[in-house]
Amino acid sequence: MPITRSSSPLLNRRRTQHRYSVSLSRIVGHGSYCCFALYRWSPKMKKLVLLGALALSVLSMQAFAEGKPLKIGIEAAYPPFASKAPDGNIVGFDYDIGNALCEEMKVKCTWVEQEFDGLIPALKVRKIDAILSSMSITDDRKKSVDFTNRYYLTPARLVLKEGTTVSDSLDELKGKKIGVQRGSIHDRFAKEVLAPKGATVVPYSSQNEIYLDVEAGRLDGTVADATLLQEGFLDTAAGKGYAFTGPAFTDSKYFGDGIGIAVRKGDKENLDRINAAITAIRANGKYKAIQDKYFNFDIYGPDAK
Repeated sequence: MPITRSSSPLLNRRRTQHRYSVSLSRIVGHGSYCCFALYRWSPKMKKLVLLGALALSVLSMQAFAEGKPLKIGIEAAYPPFASKAPDGNIVGFDYDIGNALCEEMKVKCTWVEQEFDGLIPALKVRKIDAILSSMSITDDRKKSVDFTNRYYLTPARLVLKEGTTVSDSLDELKGKKIGVQRGSIHDRFAKEVLAPKGATVVPYSSQNEIYLDVEAGRLDGTVADATLLQEGFLDTAAGKGYAFTGPAFTDSKYFGDGIGIAVRKGDKENLDRINAAITAIRANGKYKAIQDKYFNFDIYGPDAK
């Protein structure tokens, strides 16, 4: 009578021995083996195996979390906050602050370059996870995104030919061509406040393009963040012969409550951890070290009273 696999005691015994000689690596890696084999082992061995499996599980989840980068959108044409170095790398205050925040949060930063007016659309379609590009916290933008606490606060100013006088009424702007960055808070402000005074408002894709046309005489001036104008234009050769004029603009209707980092609506996880990181780098001195690299004043601004 032939011996079949189901009826052979020897084969059955070998199959049973093989079944219970599962290696630790297979038990940890394949949960389906684990419960089947553990009852053959001593209580001490069972405990060691379960602890090992738990440790590997935790490490795997940690590796997965750390392996997912935070994609940050930035416009690298806004010195000294963000621009391109001769080697093609991004440099600037915003870039350094972002890297310090990612280091504090223990996540990898992936920087995604985008023109400013395309940043919020990119956030909405999940091309990026956050916007760190000198974006003002305004009520209008809050309809589309959630903002962190501010990470700096500066007023807006006008720059025109040195010696040009502009009073608080702004009547002297009649007939002046003023360049603004398209999609910025200064764009809206210029169209709603300066244009009714007789100024011609000309939108551009980047502030650097505005500087070129001011220098070439195609524009009379520009309105933008005061720090940006000082560092990016007035302190350069192109800005010779130009100066701040008129009042400092701080109306929260247009200029909001400072500069913040935008995340998608309802993204509480990223909002909370970025806010915590901002607080941490302000407390541990990293923020001040970055600030002092670019500015000789407190760019964070006064705390609310």
